[in-house]
Amino acid sequence: MRLLLVEDDDHVAAALSAILAKHGFTVTHARNGEEALQAVLPTAQGERPSYGVILLDLGLPDQDGYQVCGRIRKLTTTPVIMVTARGDVRSRIHGLNLGADDYVVKPYDPGELLARIHAVSRRNAGAEETAGGGAAADGTQLRLGSVTIELPTRRVSVDGESVPLTRKEFDLLALLAQRPGVVFRREQIISEVWRTSWEGTGRTLEVHVASLRSKLRMPALIETVRGVGYRLVAPAA
Repeated sequence: MRLLLVEDDDHVAAALSAILAKHGFTVTHARNGEEALQAVLPTAQGERPSYGVILLDLGLPDQDGYQVCGRIRKLTTTPVIMVTARGDVRSRIHGLNLGADDYVVKPYDPGELLARIHAVSRRNAGAEETAGGGAAADGTQLRLGSVTIELPTRRVSVDGESVPLTRKEFDLLALLAQRPGVVFRREQIISEVWRTSWEGTGRTLEVHVASLRSKLRMPALIETVRGVGYRLVAPAA
């Protein structure tokens, strides 16, 4: 897998590139936001670089990392993992709203980073297979009050207004919406949405739930069942 590493510290980049290379990754290193954006632009021949994952450090010298994330998302659907020292939930939600697929908080264990890279790449591959299969003939939709979820096109709207979601946000919402009122255990959600049993994904789940509540402007849509998991509470039409 080709991987774009956006990291301004050459020593950190060299160490991380060595670890990634040992696990079969081919790493392209961008030292700042401008190099990162150039790396995802089509070539003069019109060919678009093919990366499996983009690792984006938010502490860049030339541009705000969040802005770079947003601009990258407009140029490519390649999964983006933010690498940040900002561990508060609000910062994580902001990054996810801009189109990041996951995040890793410094300092991190290399094993955790590798697990997250493999997880987002699997999810991306699954989404591409779904998209490649074409839309269902019957235009399958899930309607929950003012919320409409179009499964074949992976679109969500509230009162007819489109709400952009990341891949995992959509997968999470679609899973819960298929059985409104039913409590999904955290382990089940992590297994079905992230395709892993790794316990470290639990915090990621919490952030994605918070992001969905924020984007849909429905804090009560997804209810936390303490000690168990989550369930979707269908809003009134």
